[in-house]
Amino acid sequence: MNFAAQFLYSKKLSNSDPTQDSEREEDTDPFWSRGEDATKKQDSNQQHGQKNGQAQSDYNAPRPLPINPERLKDFVEEEYLNGDLTTWEMKVANPGDQLKEAIESVTPKIIKKSVRPKNEFLRFEDISAAAFKIQSGIQKTPCMFSRLSKQFGIDIYLKKEYLQYTGSVKERGVLYLLTSLPQDQQRKGVIVATDSNFALAVAFHASELQIPVFVIMSAGTSLGRVRMCRDYGAMVILFGPTARDAQSHARRLAQENGYLYVEEEDSADYLAGLGTVGLEIYEQVPNLDAVIFPAGGHCGLLAGSAAALKHLNPKIRVIGVESEKFPIVQQSLKAGHCSTEYDCITHPLYGELGGPSFGANTLKLTKKLIDKMISVREEDVLLSMLRLLECERVTADAEGAMGLAALIADKLLELKGKRVAVVVCSGNLPLPLFRHCIDKALVLDRRVCKFSVVLSDFPGEVTKLLEVLSREEVRVLDIQKENIFVNTDLFTIEVTCLVETRDKTHTMQLKDTLTEKYSSLKWNDQ
Repeated sequence: MNFAAQFLYSKKLSNSDPTQDSEREEDTDPFWSRGEDATKKQDSNQQHGQKNGQAQSDYNAPRPLPINPERLKDFVEEEYLNGDLTTWEMKVANPGDQLKEAIESVTPKIIKKSVRPKNEFLRFEDISAAAFKIQSGIQKTPCMFSRLSKQFGIDIYLKKEYLQYTGSVKERGVLYLLTSLPQDQQRKGVIVATDSNFALAVAFHASELQIPVFVIMSAGTSLGRVRMCRDYGAMVILFGPTARDAQSHARRLAQENGYLYVEEEDSADYLAGLGTVGLEIYEQVPNLDAVIFPAGGHCGLLAGSAAALKHLNPKIRVIGVESEKFPIVQQSLKAGHCSTEYDCITHPLYGELGGPSFGANTLKLTKKLIDKMISVREEDVLLSMLRLLECERVTADAEGAMGLAALIADKLLELKGKRVAVVVCSGNLPLPLFRHCIDKALVLDRRVCKFSVVLSDFPGEVTKLLEVLSREEVRVLDIQKENIFVNTDLFTIEVTCLVETRDKTHTMQLKDTLTEKYSSLKWNDQ
């Protein structure tokens, strides 16, 4: 200990009042070590009803002030290396030896980190703590038996995470992440730069926790997303033509104003919050054989929930599904490191891909815990969205429908006769895009067809065609007539019809009927 510390210490002793020897803060201070004498004296005080009164002492002498962390620099040496704090223990025996013992330094005894690592391997205890902490802030969504079970020969249970307030499972990770922030940072506020479901979750829960929240979006963001974030209570700023410009602006604002820049990453807190889905599925569906999760660029749900399920029952199969166009997880597992090929790419159907959301923690958990990773075509995803809408009245987006798409693509035949949970994680697709996806899915399902025939340009020919369609019980969606750009006889017209049928069988029946009646039939399959 240096000379300045010795002087301050002796001055404190001389100014202290020996008559006020009450119970000190060392009873609960981790930097103060109590001996057996202190424990005995505390028990004696409690027996005489003096819990907060005068404390009796074996000697009538002043006692040293308690050592608190914020006053540590006045009494001991310290070193800040990688967040480590080294302290020395001091003991005072009697008034005569106080200064002598204060000068003698003891070998370092306690070495502990002041800050936990930002990224660490996820533990089941973290997920349990997250489940307890966020239980009052999120919906415990149902995991219900699906009408689609008979169609696939599998007992399918849909975990309906789209029923969260913002329509996304990401609320779980965001809420636990925000509640884990220090109070001073909560007072300053957070800032996020994205138009994804993550931004909606941050906007809503930060406002509920009375944390100032700012959302930076590019100028091309849909007005619906902007309106929702503002309705949740966030300050929304439109900046720049691209998402990268918005992110740069958000980082600059965070640095200048003390906000915390929040992005969807694979931190332990965020993964633990998402992992609570696995806990609920295990509780809601007994004798479970497998669980299917959406994966891809944002596969924190897959990794976090796998950690919970494998801890509770290692026999449960955990299966991840990603897009065939963007096989980020499979490429990363094959290469042994996180793939950056699709970073900073935004797809209209899948949103933002790659980036910090798929990092070292996620890759480790995926490699260790996932039983199978498969990829599905975009057509299968669209058909899955159609099946969920028709059979379950679920307006799922592409990510939410990806789990069921694996069953539609017949890539999990080994699950026949099993009890399988499928996570429908979100349903926040903009209405124009959702309508376009459903229309395309009806075409892929061969329930919306387009064909053209060449007819004589005489009265009644078009009427005869419509009568044929009426007898086949086909709904006509659109009909067009062309007689100028037709490379046939002068008095002919080309009629193009867009019709809707009941199913594939009905479509094939219509095609056969029209082929027999019109030799000029041109059938457009896609």
